[in-house]
Amino acid sequence: MIVSWSWLKDYVDLGMSVEELTYRLTMSGLNLEGVEEIAGETAIDLEVTSNRPDCLGHLGVAREISVLYRSALRIPDPQPAIVTDTTASVTSVEIECEDLCPKYMARVVRNVKIGPSPEWMQKRLQTLGIAPVNNIVDITNYVSMECGQPLHAFDFDCLKENRIVVRRGKPGEKLTAINHMDYELTPEMCIIADGNRAVAIAGVMGGLDTEIGERTTTVLLEAADFDPLSIRNSARKLNLHSDSSFRFERGVDPEGIEWASRRSCELILEFAGGELLADPIVAGPGRKRLTDPIRLRYTQVPRIVGVTVPAEECHRILNHLGLKLYGDAGNEQSEFLAPPWRRDLTRECDLVEEVARIHGYDDIPEEVPVSLQLSAKTHHDRVSEKVKNYLTASGHFEAVTLTFVTRELFGLFQPHGDCEPLSVAHSSRKHENILRQSLIPSLLQSRRENEKQGVFDAQLFEISSVFLDANPQTDHSQSEPTMLGMVTGKSFLEIKGIVEGLIAILNRETIVRTIPSNVTQFVPGRGAELWVGDKLLGWVGELDRRVCDKLDLRDSSSAAELYFDVLEEIADLNPAYQPLMQFPAIDRDMNFVLDESVTWDNLRNVVQDAAGPLLEKVNFGGQYRGQQISVGKKSYLVTMSYRAEDRTLTNEEVEIFNHDIISACKGKLKAELR
Repeated sequence: MIVSWSWLKDYVDLGMSVEELTYRLTMSGLNLEGVEEIAGETAIDLEVTSNRPDCLGHLGVAREISVLYRSALRIPDPQPAIVTDTTASVTSVEIECEDLCPKYMARVVRNVKIGPSPEWMQKRLQTLGIAPVNNIVDITNYVSMECGQPLHAFDFDCLKENRIVVRRGKPGEKLTAINHMDYELTPEMCIIADGNRAVAIAGVMGGLDTEIGERTTTVLLEAADFDPLSIRNSARKLNLHSDSSFRFERGVDPEGIEWASRRSCELILEFAGGELLADPIVAGPGRKRLTDPIRLRYTQVPRIVGVTVPAEECHRILNHLGLKLYGDAGNEQSEFLAPPWRRDLTRECDLVEEVARIHGYDDIPEEVPVSLQLSAKTHHDRVSEKVKNYLTASGHFEAVTLTFVTRELFGLFQPHGDCEPLSVAHSSRKHENILRQSLIPSLLQSRRENEKQGVFDAQLFEISSVFLDANPQTDHSQSEPTMLGMVTGKSFLEIKGIVEGLIAILNRETIVRTIPSNVTQFVPGRGAELWVGDKLLGWVGELDRRVCDKLDLRDSSSAAELYFDVLEEIADLNPAYQPLMQFPAIDRDMNFVLDESVTWDNLRNVVQDAAGPLLEKVNFGGQYRGQQISVGKKSYLVTMSYRAEDRTLTNEEVEIFNHDIISACKGKLKAELR
């Protein structure tokens, strides 16, 4: 934000030097970018953070100066003369999209005379880098730079049906802006229209057909409040940025719209003549203002800042910044209402910061101790650390990849099915502008880059978010789940074993069920879904060669992707102590011939249910198809371990358990012992 030294003098006394003022402003949060002399005027360039749109006008900066130097702030009180005719008698305003335009104010000035603006006004605008156009346009720019509220003036006689309609853009609709460029409008944009066409891109730029020119005699003045996100999206979509969009993107003072409109009309009457119609049209309910009082406990100031600021000084600072005392002032605490132009003030620490920056950060001694509290690792942090340690020990390297991917990379691996991606159409990255729904494509791309550098079989993993839904009503864990992604050159069984080892490290009691996966990017028969109870844990499998070929990968790859919140849920980071078994286990193998439709999961469950409480574990020993096995059949080798805590088991006891298992498998699975 560039401000003029002479312009600031209209609102506050400047008895200090430029160097002193810029230093104080920098120390209070408005960093100095530079000072330049332009046509005899001193231009001060200040960095205004996005949470302080109130300082995007000279009045806002002057308010800061008045508080810092305890001087009076002079805000003009515009009182333009009006005639008896009303605005509603000549025009109307209709808002069809109140979510994009909460409030719209229209005033009409007739019988104006277009000409150059006063030399002093032109000089001030030039100091800010704004080229003078004519008196009406210059006045709207002047007031915008004065208070931070953008305004726009239409040639009233060029508006079809002499009315304003605030609506969304229509598909295929176009507008020629005042920069003589054509822009295609979309339904996501807020548009200012007349009776039958678009005449401006709301908050961004006006249209060429209704701009103020030499033939203009009647002006419709717009002062409005637009949704910041809508303006930002429109400006970036069209690659069309302006001083107006810059301010609307950060939010304007909803209660300052009327002042800016009056101020502009006052200057129009003074420098362009004409008659102002009475009773402006105000459409829309307006933006709801937060009116909850903010408590300030005076003991919090020294606790957070390190120095004591008297309560009276806290009151003075906050009062001069525009905050109003809510109720009576207390000895230990008080409550304040934030002004409408300071929507960034919502919490107690915000008020402490205001007191500290105005009191002076440079007045805080360096040796003042500030109480600190050690942070503790969250459950997520501890689980992440354990997962990373295990995967690193198993030969994997942690990767950090971009959230955005290309459309080609997006379609490389889609465990969630063929769904439409979330894209950022106006991203500065024109190709990589799609939010990923899986970590695997990015990790495969990293694997390819490693191959290009001569590093083969790079085993990589990443813990990061994917983006499945943009609906704010959707649970965050479902719309943006955190995933654990892994890629490796190992086989399907090897990477499955790594995943099972990871689960065992987190909780040795957890049982993971596997069922065949329907992910089309896996080799048929070498992909599985992993379930813990009734919750999907993720996917693991060997990637089809066509997936690897799309990235020109030399080596075959396997991948796994797991929901991290499920890992957090099952993780038992403080397992209870269990003594070592004192008696040996007895192992037995059984080879069952089964139908092809019977899975290992089915067989294991039947074995566990039938074996009794002394069964310690069931392991997969392998499978066989071929000679001596009928078509449509297969055999599974099952290895079982039995153990008792108080004795050594006998063969007779184990045979009884085995007999029960064989009977159960025959009855439930039609299995035959091979």
